[in-house]
Amino acid sequence: MEIQIKKLSQKALLPERGSDEAAGYDLFACMDEEVVIEPHESCMIHTGVAVAIPSGYFGGVYARSGLSAKEGLRPANCTGVIDSDYRGEIMVALHNDSSVPRTVTPGQKVAQLIIQAYESVSFKECDTLPDTNRGEGGFGSTGK
Repeated sequence: MEIQIKKLSQKALLPERGSDEAAGYDLFACMDEEVVIEPHESCMIHTGVAVAIPSGYFGGVYARSGLSAKEGLRPANCTGVIDSDYRGEIMVALHNDSSVPRTVTPGQKVAQLIIQAYESVSFKECDTLPDTNRGEGGFGSTGK
C-alpha cells in the first residue's frame, strides 16, 4: 500500500521503520528547539507531516515502547486515531507519566504510526441482547 505524505516543514522527517518487520513507522518531533514536559503534564508535539490515508483505513498513533518504559513518555490519549479524511498535520500529545521533567528534542522519535483497516458498521437499537456465558461480567470477571 502506498500512503501519500506531505512535508509541512523542511525540517520534517518522513516516518520510518526501525526494522524490516516493524509494524509501526516512527514519527519524529519537528520543532525549532527542545520542549520540556513537566511531570504529569502533556504537550503537543509537531511532526511536520500530513498524510492521505486510504478510505477503509486509519492511522493509529501508538507509544514507542522504549520511550514509554524508559522515559515515561506516551501519547496522552494512549492511542491516537488519524481518520482517512483528515489532511492536517499529525500531532502527538505526549504525556509525561514520570516524576521528573522530560525533554523532547528536534528530530527525536516520539510515537509510531500503524496503518490499520477497520470495518464500517451500523448500530441497531434493540431491547435485549443475545445471552452469552459471560453475560454482564466485566473488569476482572474472567479472573487474573
